[in-house]
Amino acid sequence: MGRNLLKREQAITFVKETFSTHLKQALNLIPISSPLIVLDGTGINDDLNGIERPVSFPIKSLNEERAVVVHSLAKWKRVRLKELELEPEEGVITDMRALRPDEDYSPIHSIYVDQWDWEKAIHTKDRNLNYLKDTVNKIYSALLATEKAVEHQYPERKAILPDQIYFISSEELLARYPDNTPKERENAIAQAYGAVFIYGIGGELSNGFAHDGRAADYDDWSTDNDAGYKGLNGDILVWNPLLNSAFELSSMGIRVDKTALLRQLEIRNCVERSKLSFHQMLLTDLLPESIGGGIGQSRVCMFMLKLAHIGEVQVSIWDPERKDKLANEDIFLL
Repeated sequence: MGRNLLKREQAITFVKETFSTHLKQALNLIPISSPLIVLDGTGINDDLNGIERPVSFPIKSLNEERAVVVHSLAKWKRVRLKELELEPEEGVITDMRALRPDEDYSPIHSIYVDQWDWEKAIHTKDRNLNYLKDTVNKIYSALLATEKAVEHQYPERKAILPDQIYFISSEELLARYPDNTPKERENAIAQAYGAVFIYGIGGELSNGFAHDGRAADYDDWSTDNDAGYKGLNGDILVWNPLLNSAFELSSMGIRVDKTALLRQLEIRNCVERSKLSFHQMLLTDLLPESIGGGIGQSRVCMFMLKLAHIGEVQVSIWDPERKDKLANEDIFLL
């Protein structure tokens, strides 16, 4: 078993190195260092859906000021763009490591999170749906190239992605499957097209509910009738036949400007967050316009290597009963 695990580790490394190389080239991204922890109360940590608890602890050398382990680097990266003085169409990428202790265990969820977190400065004129779609197509091209490379290196891992990714808004998806839950709609559209980008996630749809939750202060997901769009963010999903379900690889989007930030803080009833340091930087024009997202490293490895559980491609904490049950199914966690 040990040699098989070693071969799997080598395959994981191959996938990660191949995809990150293609992604950097596709989006013009520069690798940078990134934090595992940030100070609490700055507004820089990713709040995800706004309810998840971060790991928090006091720092003795800072008079017991509290720090939090990041959920992701959605807002930190935008500050870094400013600090590095990057111009539009220049971006950064980093190996993000995070902890999400409130995550529910499943074959695709762990409390340990590893992502390629990326962010790119853009022109104000590129805050539109066409630019978002063009960026998604570039990311998808990196996924296609990686899958072909994996098949060449490991012929038993057959490439299954379609040549193109399908685009649909969350509102259009609701109209197509009005009697289904959001997850059922995702499964239906992903199975129909193989790869899909659902955009406009976070805002209220015509049925009175959002397709999924989003924090108020990084992606621009709310309606702007004057600009003619409903949401400039979304998720990249592929159909995973091994799990018989839609499989999210990335959440991304064009980031909020001042107008969108205030609009979304009001929608979420958290206008008081506008006083935090990150939000003040944005509201006083100190941050660049940007687009960015996270791409799950373990998720990409799972999909490319045709594995059934996220614990097969990352080392996390699992309960012994779960590990034993999976081992009886010939699924061995790292």
